[in-house]
Amino acid sequence: MAENEQEKPKKKKKRRGNTLENWEVAIVKAMIARGSPFANDQDILAYFTRPTRSVNHRLISEIRSEAKHKAIKPASDDDLDAFLATWPDIDHETGLSVRGDELLIKAREAMIAAVQTFNSAGLTFRAELFIVTAIIAWTYLLHAWFKREGIDYRYPGQTTKEGADKFWELGHCLKQGKCPAKGGVAKNLQFLIEIRHEIEHRSTSRIDDALGAKLQSCALNFNDLLKKEFGAQYGLEKRLPIALQFVSFGSEQRSALKKASGLPKNLEAAIDAFEHSLDEEQMKDSAYRMSYGFVPMAAKKPGAADMAVQIVSPGSSEAGEIEKIIFKEVNKNRYPPGKVVEKVQAAGFPKFSMHDHTQLWKKRDAKKDGKGFGCPGDYKGSWVWFDRWVEEVISHCEAEGERYR
Repeated sequence: MAENEQEKPKKKKKRRGNTLENWEVAIVKAMIARGSPFANDQDILAYFTRPTRSVNHRLISEIRSEAKHKAIKPASDDDLDAFLATWPDIDHETGLSVRGDELLIKAREAMIAAVQTFNSAGLTFRAELFIVTAIIAWTYLLHAWFKREGIDYRYPGQTTKEGADKFWELGHCLKQGKCPAKGGVAKNLQFLIEIRHEIEHRSTSRIDDALGAKLQSCALNFNDLLKKEFGAQYGLEKRLPIALQFVSFGSEQRSALKKASGLPKNLEAAIDAFEHSLDEEQMKDSAYRMSYGFVPMAAKKPGAADMAVQIVSPGSSEAGEIEKIIFKEVNKNRYPPGKVVEKVQAAGFPKFSMHDHTQLWKKRDAKKDGKGFGCPGDYKGSWVWFDRWVEEVISHCEAEGERYR
């Protein structure tokens, strides 16, 4: 390849958001007017450069020569003194500027609050509280990203009742072509926005179990994007070593909870409508929903015995043992249709018949791949059902009142 045909090195992307805000320009002008100790442009620049923003020294020179920002008036002496008295005004945990990085600080604090609220003992509506707070966190995070990239995230010509600028809500942020939240990350947020609309003005029963996988992904996606776009030092690992903690129930306790408080019909409809538009690959995307299987492990080394969670590599001997345990548990109970009917009748629904069972599984499309209600039996054309389907049928009978009693 000839020398002039060689691929040219790519230019480093310039972030348009690395500039001074109007209030900062006013402070710079006040510094210039005061003179010593601000006679040098580089000395002035030191007050406005921080890890999340690299400001070119040229900007100070342009302000001094009035080549730019000529219309902005200098800050008063009192405002300059107040600025100097509080500088550096930083968040001590992250080193972020309290004023300049306000959006990023708020985003982190909102997600920390969302996760800590979900993990708090004794709360009844944990999922609802998480969703509302997490949406605020994501909105601030994307606003911080747009601001850094020099993208105006205001609705042009629109203001609040008090006359303040009206900024994009999360749903509108996700529609922007340059938005960094894409693919499964965006689908996860769109799903939670739909659920937020449903729970906003309605009371709901416990939905923690039904939405837990999506909430996990929401928190992990936030942390991943935060570190990728703003720096690993701002990750939430130190504050949130485990994202969401779920109460430990036995299978019988979980079944009782599900019978006592199923999902409201409006939420079921919203979830079905949203996920109907997703293909199989999107449904399996861990960025859309993340679920875990926790298996007690006996540590080989004494020092590892205190680890609450241990991550094992796929294909390792440890992973093989976990698979054996999980598959053994899943395959423990298999019921032919007649046995399912017997168990349901024994649970207090003597009028539930084989015909009722056939009609129900067809209506629910319960044999569809991925639903996990059962699997093909040992004989050609046969089908066996798992405990999960038995619980589903009993819940259906409970909802029908006296029909099967």
